[in-house]
Amino acid sequence: MQRKSNSNPKRPLKTLERVFSKAGIGSRTEARSWIGKGRVRVNGQIVNNPDHWVDLERDRITLDGKPLKKTAKTYLLLYKPKGYLTTYGDPEGRPTVYDLIQDAGSWLAPVGRLDLDTSGLLLLTNDTEFAERIMNPENKVPKTYLLKASTRLTEEQIEQLRRGVQLADGPTRPARVELLRYSAKYTFLELTITEGRNRQVRRMVEAVESKVLKLVRTAIGDIRIGDLPIGRWRRLTAEEVRTLGG
Repeated sequence: MQRKSNSNPKRPLKTLERVFSKAGIGSRTEARSWIGKGRVRVNGQIVNNPDHWVDLERDRITLDGKPLKKTAKTYLLLYKPKGYLTTYGDPEGRPTVYDLIQDAGSWLAPVGRLDLDTSGLLLLTNDTEFAERIMNPENKVPKTYLLKASTRLTEEQIEQLRRGVQLADGPTRPARVELLRYSAKYTFLELTITEGRNRQVRRMVEAVESKVLKLVRTAIGDIRIGDLPIGRWRRLTAEEVRTLGG
């Protein structure tokens, strides 16, 4: 009979599809495909159910007859261009960030997302615990953006962003906002938040009756893009990983 729960919380039980992503071998979507095609065995028996529970210490899992082994932890920083999706594939055939990291040598997942019209720093890793630490809003990891607003924001509007604004999914935390400059029509800001809601920066600016015309994420924590060319990637140093809690 299949195990349906972890009766002993100290036992490392995972669903079969989750094992692959935790090991850094492939996405859960890929794992479901492999499992459905009968390429995965548990203790010598083909298992076609991706939600099958396995014990990581006791069960022997193979893919195409080869034992499942953890891959080395990998951490990349990509300068994502505008017009690329932060997803593994797109039904409409639009470019994705995976088109830019084909030579990375291992399966990686984005740490959070940047929307289609946003460029900038995107981390990718096969270390799911590292990713979860960064994305968990309780850890208050700062994310810094440069933005161009569609109007000349008043000091009061900028102060509203600093204090936090009301969004449909609740008030935002206070933000660090620095006025960089004005042009004839626009405002250029550096804005740092410690949350990661969907399109949050764009919605914050809309809440003060303006719009974001250009948005670039320049930093996560102390990790910055620096002089990395747009569309290129590099590996994080061990020190950079440590600063983000890795």
